[in-house]
Amino acid sequence: MTDTASALPVIRLKTDRTPGHPWVWSAQVHKPEGRIPPGSVVDVVDAKDRFVGRGFWNGHARIALRLLSANPAEAIDATWIAARIDRAIRLRRELLQLDRDTDAWRVVHSEGDGLSGLIVDRYADILVAEYFAAGMWKFRDAIRDALLAHFPGARLYGFAETHVQKQESFDCRASEPPAPVAVQEHGLAFHAAPGAGHKTGFFADQRDNRRHFAELARGRRVLDLCCNAGGFAVHAMASGAREAVGVDMDAGILDIARTNAAANRLAVDFQQADIFDWLRDAAARGDKYDAVILDPAKLTRDRNKVFDALKKYFAMNRLALDVIPPGGLLLTCSCTGLVSEADFLEMLRRVAINAGREIQILEVRGAGADHPVRADVPESRYLKAVFCRVE
Repeated sequence: MTDTASALPVIRLKTDRTPGHPWVWSAQVHKPEGRIPPGSVVDVVDAKDRFVGRGFWNGHARIALRLLSANPAEAIDATWIAARIDRAIRLRRELLQLDRDTDAWRVVHSEGDGLSGLIVDRYADILVAEYFAAGMWKFRDAIRDALLAHFPGARLYGFAETHVQKQESFDCRASEPPAPVAVQEHGLAFHAAPGAGHKTGFFADQRDNRRHFAELARGRRVLDLCCNAGGFAVHAMASGAREAVGVDMDAGILDIARTNAAANRLAVDFQQADIFDWLRDAAARGDKYDAVILDPAKLTRDRNKVFDALKKYFAMNRLALDVIPPGGLLLTCSCTGLVSEADFLEMLRRVAINAGREIQILEVRGAGADHPVRADVPESRYLKAVFCRVE
């Protein structure tokens, strides 16, 4: 170990087995003697005092350790942060070449980029950093400097949700959100509003799925349920859908959706309503839509409420079938990370049986490649997008 490394506090695991995951729960470690502030960089050893790795410690959080490196000679400092951010950006610009298609993409995807507790999204000249760990919050100046080296002149906005700050024991006093900005996606214009309460400003994770659905929906009557900013409906109309209706409960986000449609000179009928009530009324009228998107917000963060979330997914998908004619398309999505792909597909199986309909699963997709998933962190593959044909 380096001299710097040897001076770090040491956390001992209760087992001599190397963790198979970068998250280590509080029950898996011996409580250290003395107080180690949340977010401190520590060395981790196993029950036989063998070096395991180095990462962030937080004795107040459920995730007590976030392992960042298994190299005993590697210091977790501003240089390390800059190197990881550089690696993440080169992936997106050189390999994925995202700048050809959009100026709205995920710059850093937490564990997927080896930066546990940090998400960064780009919206034109705005960079939005969302913090999930006290350790990353402590490195916020280094993160800012590293990002500006790649995006000179960019405006930065950092925040953390209140429940995260409470769990992780840090105080992120967010600055005033930047003004909304126009972004481009596959030749279409959209409105991103960082800090407006809708994720980090725009749902870039569905970018490829929006385009794919639009290709399938040419000539069809489209229904975009839980439409948010109207991305699916706008893409569909731009690709030749016959007509499109978008439904969401949030009046504010529907104003943005209408702005997005107008910016692309497209006609979409956006309606404010609860989708359960709206679908029941539409079915009672005999309305049919032969290309339906169902993309609700995350339904739970609590492992004890996964069953309730699946019941709600069942109910909304079952109602959606009542407005889809034979041969119609259904794109049904879940961004609830605690709901596995297997459980989501099982829910669809039960929906088909209950409705007496045949659901053909054409493809199961996830977030775009700018949301990479580490093989040992399957939880970060949160998005399920199931393309179906309904008979």
